[in-house]
Amino acid sequence: MNQRQLLSSALASVMALGLVSQASAEMSASKGKEKCYGIAKAGENSCANLSGSHSCAGQSTVDKAPDEWKLVAKGTCAKLGGLSAEEAKVAVAKQAEKK
Repeated sequence: MNQRQLLSSALASVMALGLVSQASAEMSASKGKEKCYGIAKAGENSCANLSGSHSCAGQSTVDKAPDEWKLVAKGTCAKLGGLSAEEAKVAVAKQAEKK
C-alpha cells in the first residue's frame, strides 16, 4: 500500500510540475515576450504545440515546425522568420490538406 501511495504521489507531482511550467510560460509571455511559431529547433520548443501531439517543452521532433513555438522578445518574431498564432494555424491546416 505504501508503494502505491508513493507512486500516486510522484505521478501527481509530475503532473503538477507540467501545469506550473505551462503557467510560468504564459506569465513570461505577458512580460515583454510573445509566442513565435515555426522557429523552434527540434527539442527546443517552449511548450505544447498547436496540433496537440505533445504538451511539454522540449518535445518537438522537427526543426521549424509551424505548430511549435518558442518565447521571444516582443517585436522580434517577424525578424526571425516566425509566424503569429493565426499564421501558424493556417500553415498547419495547409500541411494537413497536403496529406
